[in-house]
Amino acid sequence: MQIPFRAILAFHATARAGSMVEASASIGVTPSAISQQIQLLEAFFGMRLFSRTGRGVILTEAGERYFDLIRHEVERVASVTEQMRERHSYTVLNVRIAPTFANTWVLPRLPGFITANPDIELHVDATNEPPDYSREAIDLEIRHGSGGWPGLYTEFLRDEEMSVLCAPGCAPAGSLDIADLARFRLLHSVKNVVQWSHWFDAQGEAPPKGLQRALFDRAHMSIDMAVAAVGLALESDLTAQREIADGRLVRPMRHEKRVMQRSLWLVCPHQHLSRRKVQRFVDWLKATLAE
Repeated sequence: MQIPFRAILAFHATARAGSMVEASASIGVTPSAISQQIQLLEAFFGMRLFSRTGRGVILTEAGERYFDLIRHEVERVASVTEQMRERHSYTVLNVRIAPTFANTWVLPRLPGFITANPDIELHVDATNEPPDYSREAIDLEIRHGSGGWPGLYTEFLRDEEMSVLCAPGCAPAGSLDIADLARFRLLHSVKNVVQWSHWFDAQGEAPPKGLQRALFDRAHMSIDMAVAAVGLALESDLTAQREIADGRLVRPMRHEKRVMQRSLWLVCPHQHLSRRKVQRFVDWLKATLAE
């Protein structure tokens, strides 16, 4: 069976515009050519797809159903075709990265990758929303979570040590015991895998009564509030690396048992690993994490 692709394109343009004249202008053909292609498609299905109303057209019930089924696919084909036309000699690499890790760790180091790979046009999408790989042109992700995503290649990247952190003006390094935490506001990053309750369990002590807290959707918000001496944050040595290194954050606990977080994963469809651009980014990422 031969699919009438030209007729489908004419139908899609007309359904969007509500007019054969406007549809003809949008795809560069005459209104009579649009009319002929729609008649061909209606004959192909054996049913009417449009009703004529004065100068315009409206979809029949069958036409509405068909348009709902194809419009996203047609628009995606058009979008991908345009992207391919514009790329020329460049290879586009689309990477989705958990927002806090993108802002605090990846972006400060990304110039090294861009400089070393001038033939790659890098697109970074900083969001926690898992992509639909069947619809979105995402090559790979650095995903935040607990792992275990069926049907995808997943590789654990690095352990993170979770520590209590605060500004030195809030409390000096090594100056607090757990009972002292009642005097401070505890800053929570609600999407962290390791939470304050896990930290208290690891210390083998119950939280002091009457604790005050503030909750944030992103870890970098909690880090910023800790730098501003709003309270004590429980954050990763990786995401707070710069603030710890330059002395804006210190570890105030006198005795603190280590709590490790496993939440950074490389994620992509298995077949994407064979793409050279993906392997180049993965190699750079692993080498940089190991430094």
